[in-house]
Parts: sequence; structure tokens; C-alpha cells
Amino acid sequence: QVQLVESGGGLVQAGGSLRLSCAASGSIRTITTMAWYRQAPGKQRELVARIAPSGNTDYADSVKGRVGISRDNAKMTLYLQMNSLKSEDTAIYYCNTLTTVGIVYWGQGTQVTVSS
Repeated sequence: QVQLVESGGGLVQAGGSLRLSCAASGSIRTITTMAWYRQAPGKQRELVARIAPSGNTDYADSVKGRVGISRDNAKMTLYLQMNSLKSEDTAIYYCNTLTTVGIVYWGQGTQVTVSS
């Protein structure tokens, strides 16, 4: 069992920055790739960024150059640094991980609202 808890969301003006955090607990040694997804009103949930245990990363085209995903494997905490935020970034952001036994876990989500 893995539990994921997001934090760091909130209201920010366009052009501002936020850092989201995701704290993992439980069977953390089973965690492999971790990722951030988001879901905006009226839209499908989409992958924002993901990071492998090695540190290899992938980003959605919509956020590339503006965000950075990182992980602290000692604390087993995932981060998403978001800069130059746009109103289009408004969404609920979810932490996600794939375990060594092929099970996917999700956090409860944290709301990010970007005002213009």
C-alpha cells in the first residue's frame, strides 16, 4: 500500500510561481516512476510530467520550459516547480506513482488556480 498526499496548491497571479509537493508513505520501496497529472474543468486528465528513479524526466509540450519535476528519494517526496504560470494551468493537480508490482496509486489532488 502506498499513500500519496499533495500540498502546495493555491491561488497565484499569472506569471507567478508555485511549488507542489507530494509526500509518499507506506510501501515506499515499491515506488518506481512518479508523475504529476492535472485535470481542468471540462477537460480530460492529462500527464504534466514524470520522473523515473534514475532522474530521467518527461514533460508535456504545454508545460515544457516552465516546469521542473524532481524527487527526493530519501524523503520519498515528489516536487513540481511551476513558473510563468498561465490561466490555462488552472486545474486540480494529482500525484501518481507506479509500483514494482504494477499497481498505480493516486493522491487526492491539490487545486491550483491562476488568476489574470
